[in-house]
Amino acid sequence: MELTWIAIAASLLMGAGGLLIFVWAVRSHQFKSFEDVKYQVFWSDPQDLARPLKKEQQHGSGTEDK
Repeated sequence: MELTWIAIAASLLMGAGGLLIFVWAVRSHQFKSFEDVKYQVFWSDPQDLARPLKKEQQHGSGTEDK
């Protein structure tokens, strides 16, 4: 029975630690722009992210077979 109480205390401490890390991450805006991270592979400058695509790049070159 003593081991059960140790396991319960350990799980509560780990849960509280996870909650504290999550609250810290939210308060320090760690989740603010998580969608931009996947585009950092393609663009090295943050200014490139703000540049809109040309119409040809959005819809293809227009030379596909129909």
